[in-house]
Amino acid sequence: MAFFNAFGVDLFKLGFQVINFLLVLYLLNRFLFKRVLSLIDERQARISKGLEDAEAAARDRELARAEREAALDEARKEAQAMIARATKIAEDSRLEIVATARSEAEKVAARAAQEITAEKERAIAELRSQVADLALQAAGKLVRSEMSAPTQRRLVEEFLAELSPTDTERS
Repeated sequence: MAFFNAFGVDLFKLGFQVINFLLVLYLLNRFLFKRVLSLIDERQARISKGLEDAEAAARDRELARAEREAALDEARKEAQAMIARATKIAEDSRLEIVATARSEAEKVAARAAQEITAEKERAIAELRSQVADLALQAAGKLVRSEMSAPTQRRLVEEFLAELSPTDTERS
């Protein structure tokens, strides 16, 4: 006790303070620490759940990104297919238009050839008529007498009949 007296410590007060300290510690433990520790545990659980939710959200974002990429790839493939179909349709249309144009050109050429043939035949007929008239005039000058028109016509027709068609085509 001399030790305590040397420092001026009252043992009764020290004992009372120790009892008060233990009582305050007991009360704090019973009413405050347990509550605080339970709040800390709850908060830790909420934080853990938040981290798990964040990881789940990150996984969901990654899944959504993968799905978005897959959808974009699919859309690109569909766009390429549509472009290919449109190109094929355009090529088919072009070929059809070219074929139609060729067909029309052939029809026009055939019609022109027919017109040329008909015009050639008209020209030959006109030339025969002119040749007949010239032959009649020449014959009239040679004979120096007028023949009747029917006789002249008959003579010209006989002359033309004697001419072969190849002779008239060559001239």
